[in-house]
Amino acid sequence: KLAAECQSAGYPGTLIPYKCDLSNEEEILSMFSAIKTLHQGVDVCINNAGLARPEPLLSGKTEGWRTMIDVFVMAVSICTREAYQSMKERNIDDGHIININSMNGHSVVPQSVVHFYSATKYAVTALTEGLRQELREAKTHIRATCISPGLVETGFAFKLHDNDPERAAATYESIRCLKAEDMANAVIYVLSAPPHVQIGDIQMRPTEQIS
Repeated sequence: KLAAECQSAGYPGTLIPYKCDLSNEEEILSMFSAIKTLHQGVDVCINNAGLARPEPLLSGKTEGWRTMIDVFVMAVSICTREAYQSMKERNIDDGHIININSMNGHSVVPQSVVHFYSATKYAVTALTEGLRQELREAKTHIRATCISPGLVETGFAFKLHDNDPERAAATYESIRCLKAEDMANAVIYVLSAPPHVQIGDIQMRPTEQIS
């Protein structure tokens, strides 16, 4: 659907969708294999998939915790590894790996339903810095960046509060939130930096957001 919208809107380039369950390593590896076959490989990897389950630390369901670990820690790590290997085997020295993090990866807010989510986003913060260090050890100019937004108007709240759609909708009505376009502009800014400039982390909130 999105690919058709982009084409009809006259945007340059081509969006090629590929269905992949990021909690399944076999599907991730299959996706990277298809990319290699059809498009030679990966030059830029943006780890953007996200969800949250309302599972507090004292009463949360293990399944919800595991889902968040699989998507935010394991899938990010697998995709990063495969993207780097793709760049390395083609001698790509100016690639970029961008992790869409969260302000919850830098501070813990007093809301029990997002405490475990916050822990996984702290992991993304650590993984991105660890990646930067390993890329330096490998003597490559591939760059690593986090983008850490506050409240962005997406379907995120409807997944977090899937039993309370009114509460989810209210999340985006209380203030003027960031938009998907704001995130895209941040990505473009990161990618547009000169080769000698590595942007470590962009932290961005809606102006009206308190936490």
